[in-house]
Amino acid sequence: MSDTINQQSLQAFLDALASNAPTPGGGSVAALSGAMAAGLLSMVCSLTIGKPQFAEFEEEVRGVHEQSEQLRATFQQLAQDDIEAFAHLAAAYKLPRTTDADAASRKAAIQKVTREAADVPLRTARAAANLLPLCTVLANRCSRLIVSDVGVAALLAHATVRSALLNVDINLSSLEDGIYVRETRAQMEDLTVGLEEETEGVMQMVRSRINQ
Repeated sequence: MSDTINQQSLQAFLDALASNAPTPGGGSVAALSGAMAAGLLSMVCSLTIGKPQFAEFEEEVRGVHEQSEQLRATFQQLAQDDIEAFAHLAAAYKLPRTTDADAASRKAAIQKVTREAADVPLRTARAAANLLPLCTVLANRCSRLIVSDVGVAALLAHATVRSALLNVDINLSSLEDGIYVRETRAQMEDLTVGLEEETEGVMQMVRSRINQ
């Protein structure tokens, strides 16, 4: 399709996802799950801002809304970036390898674009980790009638981090730059430290509000 992923209808995207085309794939799905999480947080903010009973939190919720909208735009771009990174990788694999010089050039190109392909989901995971603190803020600053949406956003954010890092992992396995691989794996580990506890903390607040 000539349209970017963000210009497609939901039906077109799902049909493409279910087809034998290599993209969109897991990297784009991870990014879009992050976009949906951010969208849910924006919705909760929009339904909270201007309500007299939450006036004391107005400024804070507006700040969350600004951040969630920025992240939503970031995720949508990352979904497209993932598709483009795969296209670059596919093109590199099609480079000629008739001569030794050709083979060396092809190998270098593959290594370069594979690194790019790892960077995109790493950025997705990093952005998704930034959603969870926003969930923590909103869980106690919105109507209990919509607090479940905060919980869904937290679970999607958690899934986005994990699924994006899986896409980083598959690309790292093909890279020969040991320093880059080690540094990236360290960043991946940092992103998962406390992830389960932070997500569960949000869910505990959400369940508590639901059961009030």
